[in-house]
Amino acid sequence: QVQLVESGGGLVQPGGSLRLSCAASGSIFRLVTMSWYRQAPGKQRELVASIISGGRTNYVDSVKGRFTISRDNAKKTVYLQMNSLKPEDTAVYYCHALLGMNYWGKGTLVTVSS
Repeated sequence: QVQLVESGGGLVQPGGSLRLSCAASGSIFRLVTMSWYRQAPGKQRELVASIISGGRTNYVDSVKGRFTISRDNAKKTVYLQMNSLKPEDTAVYYCHALLGMNYWGKGTLVTVSS
């Protein structure tokens, strides 16, 4: 069983930055592939970034060079540093863990607007 709790969302102006955090429960966090997804109003949920247990990362093209996913296995936390935010980044961001099955957090809202 894995429980995920996101934090760090909010309102930010275009060009600004936010860092999302996802705290996970479970003793084998270090083995889990962690991801951030997002869902904008009226759109399907999309994968934003993933990080495997060994640290290799993957990003959707639209955020490459702006977002960075990282993990702290000691703290059982995964982060998403978001820089140069754009209005089209506005969405609910969800933390996801893959450990035999899919686990989701409840999401945190990111709004990019002037």
